[in-house]
Amino acid sequence: MRHSVLHAPTLKEAPKEAEVPSHALLTRAGFIRKEAAGIYSFLPLAIRTLSKIERIIREELERAGAQEVLLPTVQPAELWMESERWQKYGPELLRFKDRKGNDFCYSPTAEEVITSLVRRDVRSYRQLPVNLFQIANKFRDEIRPRAGLMRGREFIMKDGYSFDSDEAGATRTYQAMFDAYNRIFERCGLAFRPVEADTGAIGGSRSHEFQVLADTGEDSIVSCAACGYTANVEKAEVQRTSPAVAAAGGRFEAVATPGKRSIEDVSRFLGVTPAQVLKTLYVDTDAGPVLVLIRGDRTLNEVKLKSALKAQWIRLDVEPTHDLVAGFMGPIKLPAAAAKLRVVADDSVGTLTDFVCGGNEADVHLRHAERSDLPALGDTLDLSMAGAADPCGRCGGAFAFFRGIEVGHVFFLGTKYSLPMQCNFLDKDGAERPMVMGCYGIGVSRIMAAAVEQNHDAQGVKWPLPIAPFEVAILGLQWDDEGVVAAARELYEGLRAEGVDVLWDDRELRPGQKFADADLIGHPLQVLVGRRGLDQGVVEFKDRRSGERLNLPRVDAIATIVARVQAARKGLGG
Repeated sequence: MRHSVLHAPTLKEAPKEAEVPSHALLTRAGFIRKEAAGIYSFLPLAIRTLSKIERIIREELERAGAQEVLLPTVQPAELWMESERWQKYGPELLRFKDRKGNDFCYSPTAEEVITSLVRRDVRSYRQLPVNLFQIANKFRDEIRPRAGLMRGREFIMKDGYSFDSDEAGATRTYQAMFDAYNRIFERCGLAFRPVEADTGAIGGSRSHEFQVLADTGEDSIVSCAACGYTANVEKAEVQRTSPAVAAAGGRFEAVATPGKRSIEDVSRFLGVTPAQVLKTLYVDTDAGPVLVLIRGDRTLNEVKLKSALKAQWIRLDVEPTHDLVAGFMGPIKLPAAAAKLRVVADDSVGTLTDFVCGGNEADVHLRHAERSDLPALGDTLDLSMAGAADPCGRCGGAFAFFRGIEVGHVFFLGTKYSLPMQCNFLDKDGAERPMVMGCYGIGVSRIMAAAVEQNHDAQGVKWPLPIAPFEVAILGLQWDDEGVVAAARELYEGLRAEGVDVLWDDRELRPGQKFADADLIGHPLQVLVGRRGLDQGVVEFKDRRSGERLNLPRVDAIATIVARVQAARKGLGG
């Protein structure tokens, strides 16, 4: 394509609300334009990149045995009521009525519709397994859309669903899709990690996230170099600590701590470390309030707590009741009104001795407390957020910490949807049984943003070649020099004939503007055609990602560039 006809309006300044590099650079480079909070238009450059991502996804999913469908984005409430998610999903689900007063929602995901589709058409074990996917727009009404495409409301997503006759078959399908996802992200040229993760609102018994590693990522990941175990910190298993020998109690004393409510303030005021403070949290749940005890230097993992309590929901951002005083709560000398509250403790509590805790009255803490002063706790639980250097729950090795951007997620659903929605089949004996399901999502537009987060510099984007809008850009440096124009055209047509995806910047602009746009847009391979080089029989070649520059003899330029492109494609699994 010629740049003179390409609609790619670049900007010198990033939007004021841009919080992350991908938002700033995709806007400046002419890939996206904001229409409303969390809602964006995709321009031609973006469409080219998205199309390449989608092609890789389709090829690998079809290789794994999946088939493509296209489901409605407007879905009837009745299906969501069958799965019991109409009320449970929350305000992120955009609900509305049609002109007849019937309830509908705009699809944030498609478990209900796909289950309804399959239950109508698949009746026998002979028709299983079935593995279907779609690539379509989704909408989730985020309370605070931010970071451009990273946390938008409308987005492009690949969602897929598998149906098997038994758990063994579903496990094989899950593994096939897990392997396909690894190939997809390898072919996209991204540095990523598959990590064990919580199942969240989708549900199911196990899941893996695929995280693109980036310093700006929202998600925290830990990985053990010793055994390879990798997980989201919300899911990661930390090795259980052996309790320290409990000292005799009864030595605690009340001390005034005026206005000292936080762990940091209390520890600083009393001259102790946060690890010597016992933190007491008041947590509301669907089964009533609970007190959670955890060492002051640890962070409560809400996902683990919700699982341990078998709760439908939990809330930490609530004012305590039962005569408890926010900022000064503690498990010793509880008020009578709070004495019957359930108390659960993190494993870290077992390491405490001679510690500080809240005194259950305003501006008072207790010093020199011991575990023997606490009410009977029973077994402690793994309720902490994993962090760097924590012992791995699988082998005891030290965790390393990473930040990541979730771009894919696979779930083993089991019968979570097929059972309530009666998605059944007849087995070999003629008995009716629920199908065993899996669910597989990829954020297509988020991959584009994540690739920028991982691959950029001060000048612009540094696209991995397989998903770049163009593989090669030819920059004609003197638009009014017939010899330069002819040489650029020759390269352009020659590379196109070899199947290279090439852009010819034939605009009537100064070379500096072309250099800036080429780096901002992020063309992986760039060829600079100018009068000075042609007089010497060469064109200049630039590798945007590595920064390599070299002069190529004009007669060899096409063959050399084609070889470079093919090597890059092969190296990235293309």
